[in-house]
Amino acid sequence: MKKDVDSDIIERLDKREKKIISQFGKIKKGYVGSIVLGINDALIEITGILAGLTFALQNSKIIVVAGLISGISAALSMSASEYLLTKAEVANYKKDIIRKNPTIAAFYTGIFYFLTVLFLIFPYTIFVNAYYALVWGLLNAIIVIFGFTYYISIEKGMSFKHRFFETFAISFSVALISFIFGYLIKNFFGIDV
Repeated sequence: MKKDVDSDIIERLDKREKKIISQFGKIKKGYVGSIVLGINDALIEITGILAGLTFALQNSKIIVVAGLISGISAALSMSASEYLLTKAEVANYKKDIIRKNPTIAAFYTGIFYFLTVLFLIFPYTIFVNAYYALVWGLLNAIIVIFGFTYYISIEKGMSFKHRFFETFAISFSVALISFIFGYLIKNFFGIDV
């Protein structure tokens, strides 16, 4: 009799433990979207900003300062937007949707945005030649795109190749367009740094 009671208790504890572990995994996965939002938005925006500033200013120190100011402002803006979005999602909460904490979602978005900004700006702190820094920054962008695309494709069971080239094309199209605008704006205002 005692063996049956003990095995019953062990079985219930084992089920409860598996349920808790399952819920923990769901909670972590619930914030992947916030992390991806921060990384992807930083890639597109900051790569474009750095490309435009590189051609317009051609001064690595000024580009670092302008890139950091833009990156910090954008990270805070993205955090605030993610907070408000998540709060709205929680208000419309349904049982089949993982409930996220708006503050934690905002934190993940902002922190990963800012870390991506630092990774993209880093080459400008090493190279005096802004064009060399831009090339290294673009290589850093490819590394980030590869890393998070690989993770997402495994996590969601999606095609890595398709997602990688789609993200790459979008990010680098924005960078190219920004580079062209940097050239046009530089010439329009007659900036010679």
